[in-house]
Amino acid sequence: MSVGELQKTIRDLIAPGKGVLAADESSGTIAKRLASVGVESTEETRRAYRNLLLTSPEIEKYLCGVILFEETLLQSDDAGNMFPALLEGKGIVPGIKVDKGTIPLVGGGGDLITQGLDGLPDRLATYKSQGARFTKWREVYEIGDENPTDLGIQANADVLARYAGICQESGFVPIVEPEVLMDGTHSIEQCEEVTEKVLHAVFHALYQHGVHLEYMLLKPNMILPGKESGAPIDATEVAERTLRVLRRTVPAAVPSINFLSGGQSSEDATKNLYAMNISKVSKPWVLSFSFARALQQPAMGIWQGDSNNKDAAQAAFKERLSANSAARDGKKN
Repeated sequence: MSVGELQKTIRDLIAPGKGVLAADESSGTIAKRLASVGVESTEETRRAYRNLLLTSPEIEKYLCGVILFEETLLQSDDAGNMFPALLEGKGIVPGIKVDKGTIPLVGGGGDLITQGLDGLPDRLATYKSQGARFTKWREVYEIGDENPTDLGIQANADVLARYAGICQESGFVPIVEPEVLMDGTHSIEQCEEVTEKVLHAVFHALYQHGVHLEYMLLKPNMILPGKESGAPIDATEVAERTLRVLRRTVPAAVPSINFLSGGQSSEDATKNLYAMNISKVSKPWVLSFSFARALQQPAMGIWQGDSNNKDAAQAAFKERLSANSAARDGKKN
């Protein structure tokens, strides 16, 4: 393990006023999002869309890192610059999603588990040669009458810990993403209870597997009611409940917590991040963002596959970046 390599990446990923863009949508996910604005998903339209985001002016003021999908790691901007090199030239760290998606967990009663550990060290060596310096792996937990099960919580925690250990051994800073899904009719109280159980299990597993907490980032959900519950989202309550769970479960050694947006509107995700950062509750970690839709959706809606809309779309993207940069530092945009 190269401690110096990990230390440099961590320093770059916790730069003041900056966060991480999740631009690592799988082929299936990006196809759905492009279809929502009337664009067919092809290798070129996916490249053109990522090019729109990554070549936006001044994104380096707001972004310290970008998580890329494997396909994007090998693509170039309109001028022929490989995307990882383009980002490094802006002082933004290129990262890579390394999981291979979910399958049903045998005996899990409907819980899922993420694939991709087989062959991961070899893939990491390739990704490093292509310019990536940090990684991301996502496990998901759906709240239902019987889920997540104890088995599901423990099995997913073990996979996250194994992934993180392999990545650190290969010189990558791992983003550990246990996402309690917003989908469903559950209450905010249920989300808080499940998220606390999940994070307890994750950090116990990370300890057991010898993962160095100083050289990882956590990417959790915020504590929210289910989207189908009809319950309003109050930023003050979200902040209070989320911080309570994090203070009970996340060691101070973790340098930064970069929240996912998880189906929230762009505005709600920013308001909730701001509310946490202005809270008087003691917070030993940086609280930042690693949003996907909450940063991208306005720009995608303007772009709609038309290059004539590029400038307006990039301006909308910059506006969301600026707003979340301010929220990350407890400031109004």
